[in-house]
This record gives sequence, C-alpha cells and structure tokens, in this order.
Amino acid sequence: MAIWLTENSKIIVQGMTGAEGTKHTRRMLAAGAKVVGGVNARKAGTVHEGLPVFGTVAEAIEKTGADVSVVFVPPAFTKDAVREAIDAEIPLCVVITEGVPVHDTTEFWAYAVSKGNTTRIIGPNCPGIASPGASNAGIIPADITTPGRIGLVSKSGTLTYQLMYELRDHGFSTAVGIGGDPVIGTTHIDALQAFQEDPDTDAIVMIGEIGGDAEERAAAFIDEHVTKPVVAYVAGFTAPEGKTMGHAGAIVSGSAGTAQAKKEALEKVGVRVGRTPSETARLMREIMQSR
Repeated sequence: MAIWLTENSKIIVQGMTGAEGTKHTRRMLAAGAKVVGGVNARKAGTVHEGLPVFGTVAEAIEKTGADVSVVFVPPAFTKDAVREAIDAEIPLCVVITEGVPVHDTTEFWAYAVSKGNTTRIIGPNCPGIASPGASNAGIIPADITTPGRIGLVSKSGTLTYQLMYELRDHGFSTAVGIGGDPVIGTTHIDALQAFQEDPDTDAIVMIGEIGGDAEERAAAFIDEHVTKPVVAYVAGFTAPEGKTMGHAGAIVSGSAGTAQAKKEALEKVGVRVGRTPSETARLMREIMQSR
C-alpha cells in the first residue's frame, strides 16, 4: 500500500552524522524504517547511532543494498551530494535541505535527466515521503496518521502534516512532500500518475499554493489521465496581491498564480477544492465514506 517507499526500502542518510541527520535518523528508525547506514567521507569506517558510515553512496549501496537516500547536507554541499547519489544510480533520493540555490537544483535535476532519470529526486526543501505503517524517509512525523487508502501530494510540509492528522481515521497509502521551491524534482503530476496506477490508493489529496502554474498543469493532467477522485487545497487565498509569500516558488504575477485561478482550473476538471485545510479534509472524508 505505497508508492516509491515500501516496508522493504533500505535507506541511507547522506549527512547522518550532523545534528539534523542524527535527530531524524533516530526518528526514522523509531518509525520502523530500515535505515541501513550513513554517508560521510570524513567519517567513513566509523559507527554512528549504531549504523555504519560509508565514504560514498556507491559503497553504501554495495555494502547494504540501499535503494533510498535521504539528504541532510548543508545547502552549499547539496548539489554534490545529489550528483553523487545520481552517479551511484540509487532509485530514490529525498532532498530535505532548505535553502539550496535554485541554480544548483537546476543543475542536479538536469544531471539526473542526462543520466536517464535512473534516480527519482524528491525535493529539495521538502519533508520527504512517508508510507504509514511501512516506512518513513525524511522528517514527516510517524505518529500523526494511520495506514489507509488515500494518497497525498503536497508542496507544503506543515499542510502535509495537518491533512494527514485530520484524515487519520481513514489513513494514507503514501504521503509525498514535494517541496515549494521554484525548481523541484518530483512534481504533482508525477505523484498523481503514481497514485492513479497504485491499486491500493482509492483517492488523492493534492495540496498546492499560490505562485507558478504547477496546479494548473496538474489540473490538465487530471482531466486527461486521472480517474480516481481528487480533492485539493490551494494555500494563499488571503495573501495580499503583489506580495511574495513564504516559499521561494510562491510568486504571483497579475492573476496568474493566484489561489482563485488555481481553484477555478481544478474545479473545471471536477476536482473539489476546499478553502481551508479542514474543509478539504471534510470533502475527502465524504468521498471515502461514500465508497
């Protein structure tokens, strides 16, 4: 009951020996995730939190069979860390780091494409991915929801947590926090397609926000390719016009990128859109109770 991250996923943590890497490695282990090691070239051959530290991602994969990397590397070094993961052909790389220069993200995303998209990148500036009851790769709290048959894809970390909590009575197959930067790896559309193809996901919650046209493009994809019910929330209905808000990607130009414009595009293709997170949860609850 999951996309991309399952109970069999083996996770390594790039930057495991740092403060954030250490804290969240403990949390992932406590959640039952199979964290099998860390990567830090300066501390290769040591043991941290009871786990081996390797010098490279390639060595970690060779020794542990890891298929997921979670990146807790400072912004200045994130590009090199992700490129290393791509060179090692790890299937999934979850980039938690906030403040990665957009130029660096563009560069490592283009590098992934040039290598045939062998590595799926989630993030940067994201909470990661969680398949409740199975595994957890990132910083999403493990105790706020239950396993179930709702899929969730979100630009916002805190709204990911809120919807997971509000819909805990139905539970989730997988929740994916894709991040809110102007350039990201995995998109709404990627997650929508995966949830559409997942036999254990019955309905989808999509959380967007003002700025850009990702939600409008997702609406067009839903119209053509998604048959499962989708409920959405767009953060920013009360944002002052012309003011840049929060995430680096939340830039509104005229009417393009406004919450209202995104709401209209989604509703036009049959997506029910809540004006608050709680209303969005209520709309999804109605769908799940009617099945």
